[in-house]
Amino acid sequence: MEQDLPGGARLIVGVDESPAARWALAWAIGAARLHRMALVAVHVSRAPVHPFPEALPVQHAVRAGEEARCTEVITSVFEDVAGGVPEDVRTFVVGRVGDPGYHLVDLAREGDLLVLGRGRRGLLSRIFLPSTSMYCARHARTTVVIVQQPSPPDDPELSGEQRGRRFWSRRHP
Repeated sequence: MEQDLPGGARLIVGVDESPAARWALAWAIGAARLHRMALVAVHVSRAPVHPFPEALPVQHAVRAGEEARCTEVITSVFEDVAGGVPEDVRTFVVGRVGDPGYHLVDLAREGDLLVLGRGRRGLLSRIFLPSTSMYCARHARTTVVIVQQPSPPDDPELSGEQRGRRFWSRRHP
């Protein structure tokens, strides 16, 4: 379900179920309040879609189901982050199916602010799943803000003893 999007400067935030996206949404809500901008929450499902949906009658139902799920994901993340959609911010919900980077860059126009979360990813994830935030940073025609997911406090990377060492370095007495 896609609403008619407002004119003027908008704050577009990519939303998914990751912790980094929750941090990005929290940042975006604060920035939208501060700058009195319309907030456009976008979730793009990576579900496989046939390039010619008219060729397969079932494909239209799959796309409609995925777009409905996008709205559910956005609503759920708003509940987790802010206890629901904030009343004091004009909020719009957009659900799409396809490549997230492409759709986010397509929605953002000059004068908008595009906000994305960036979390920690494993080696296999980096190899097989391209980074949406890096794609948007390279291709967007507008300002892109990438909110880094903070490290957990019990992360050994934060201790003074571990700082500056790589995983392949040897310990010397």
